[in-house]
Amino acid sequence: MSDADSFVSHLLELRSRLLKIVMGLVVSIVVFLPFSNELYTWLAQPLLKQMPAGTHMIATAVTTPFLVPMKVSTLVGIVASLPYTLYQAWAFVAPGLYEHERRFIGPLIVASTALFLMGMSFAYFFVFPVLFGFVATSAPQGVSVMTDIGSYLDFVTTMFVSFGVAFEVPIAVLLLVKFNLVKVSALKEARSYVIVGAFIIGAILTPPDVISQVMLAVPLWLLYEAGVLVAQFVEPKTAS
Repeated sequence: MSDADSFVSHLLELRSRLLKIVMGLVVSIVVFLPFSNELYTWLAQPLLKQMPAGTHMIATAVTTPFLVPMKVSTLVGIVASLPYTLYQAWAFVAPGLYEHERRFIGPLIVASTALFLMGMSFAYFFVFPVLFGFVATSAPQGVSVMTDIGSYLDFVTTMFVSFGVAFEVPIAVLLLVKFNLVKVSALKEARSYVIVGAFIIGAILTPPDVISQVMLAVPLWLLYEAGVLVAQFVEPKTAS
């Protein structure tokens, strides 16, 4: 096969994989659309449980009660189709990889996906209840806590992405060591700087409250330590 034919076949394969990804995404979103309101109610539970009796969430725009739940079902559909999307991407690149590369990258994709979902789960089940409980009890007297549903969605989406990305720290550490860009010994020596950096990142990626900043910074540091621990097993051996 000539180089031109090989290039065309790769383009056709890429188009096929992209179409499958789009179709999987559309099907996933359509499946969740009928449950838009229920999904938003579930998403709002961490705040609703902490709101004072007699208060509720509000919608300040005409189309918000319709569009916001639709956005939620779309986001859920994207997350639910993520394993299928990653499989299609893996099926496209795997034939061009060496066997040892496939053994390393395959589990890495699975691990990175799992860590991102773990980050989102950590935010939902641990960070949100503490954060919203603090906000609800610290409101000044005479101020009713009634959050707009659109603002709430924007806030939790930002938090989900922040914690999801933060939980990818072990993967980043692993790649840096695997490709010999940094030594494990250097990572250990940089521990104090990492702790400071974790709190700086927590302050940047989270809202301006100490609770959410600490609850992002501490996992960042612990995940870094976990990455360093695992990286010791994949560090390239140097000649003695």
